[in-house]
Amino acid sequence: MIVRDADSRWQVVLQTDHADLSADIARRWTPLEKAKDSVVIATQRHDDGWAVWEQAPAFDPDTCRPVNFLDVDILSHLAFYRACIAAVTEQDPYAGLLVSMHGAGIYRQRYGSDPNLKLTREPEALAAIDAFVDEQEAGYVSRIEALEVDEEERWENYNHLQMFDRLSLYFCMRDVEAGEAATIGDYELQPVEPWAITLEPFPFDADPVSFKLLRRMVSKKTSNGSAAAVDFLAIEPEQLEVTILSKR
Repeated sequence: MIVRDADSRWQVVLQTDHADLSADIARRWTPLEKAKDSVVIATQRHDDGWAVWEQAPAFDPDTCRPVNFLDVDILSHLAFYRACIAAVTEQDPYAGLLVSMHGAGIYRQRYGSDPNLKLTREPEALAAIDAFVDEQEAGYVSRIEALEVDEEERWENYNHLQMFDRLSLYFCMRDVEAGEAATIGDYELQPVEPWAITLEPFPFDADPVSFKLLRRMVSKKTSNGSAAAVDFLAIEPEQLEVTILSKR
């Protein structure tokens, strides 16, 4: 779950809903040219492993705050990411390569492109993390040879996946309504009104372009964590429209 403090409530976006937004962005992204179908599949499914965890979402027993995705148990995260990588590879080997890179990259700050990315419980499981990253990276050579994909294209599409992921996360994590701006790589994001931003340079096939985001709003008044989990599963999601336009 992707959690943001929204005054008297928590805004919660499920990872699978975040991935839907990521994939919608990918489909409209004009710089994406090579192996586009596979990149879209990877983007759509890069967080599939979370679907199992989110069937029983965790809440802090003291504060009733939903457990954010950066705060999960590392061994659980590694286990469901392995399963996700295997499942995506079965559908589309190229997409599987990209999701494998994404999974390993989570623990390597997106291979240097996102220095601030860190799961809070990493120090508890450094050996397991290193084993997971080594395992994924050891498989790249055979995957690349089978796909006959060159290094430039592999990294180009990995970086596309990271951009789609991070742009979607921006809408899920930042206070866009209050005008919170951001920079992602070479792109500048600036809110111009609630749930509408400019993005420069502008990469989409239409201007403006709109997408749907599902969120759930959780009251902070719930008495205990177990009750919060039950209440959360009963919450009807809200559908927001987010708009991206060029700077004019």
